[in-house]
Amino acid sequence: MAIQVTYRRTSRLSMRIVKNGDVHVSAPFGLPKKEVERFIDEHRDWIEKARKKTSESQQQRHNFYNQLPLQTRQQRDEALRRLKPIVEPLVQQHAQEMGVEPSRITYKPTISRWGQCNVKDRSISFSLYLLLLPHWCIEHVVVHELCHLLEPSHSARFHALMDHYFPRWREARKETRHITHQSL
Repeated sequence: MAIQVTYRRTSRLSMRIVKNGDVHVSAPFGLPKKEVERFIDEHRDWIEKARKKTSESQQQRHNFYNQLPLQTRQQRDEALRRLKPIVEPLVQQHAQEMGVEPSRITYKPTISRWGQCNVKDRSISFSLYLLLLPHWCIEHVVVHELCHLLEPSHSARFHALMDHYFPRWREARKETRHITHQSL
């Protein structure tokens, strides 16, 4: 376990556990090293519990995404063959309803996000891992990305658009998070 201490403009000591299990401590400029070390020692129990929770979460994430192997070109092609007939009719239906048209749709094996909209060139990219979600959660992602063609940020206007075009979006987002975080 590595502990990284960063001095910055802050009024108090704080710490967090990052994905690899390391501990990142933020300390105010000028705080003596002894006080930082004491803070870390006083929170050893918390550190161990948080590291265990982070490790379990990473394992659950790994188990979830490993349900759909995408290491080879053949595996990615097969996933694409299965996903396009699901996503593209949804894009067509909702784009027409919303009065938008993406310039291009691409698919990538991304695990950091389900979809991505480039508002400058109006292209949308979807994760091949959408195949692991129920249809209505996939539809939520499609509508979400299309809404970005109307509103680039996650502003109140964006949420109003989501409420209008996919009223169950909050429920779908919650279900997606539940699916990806449960133990498999």
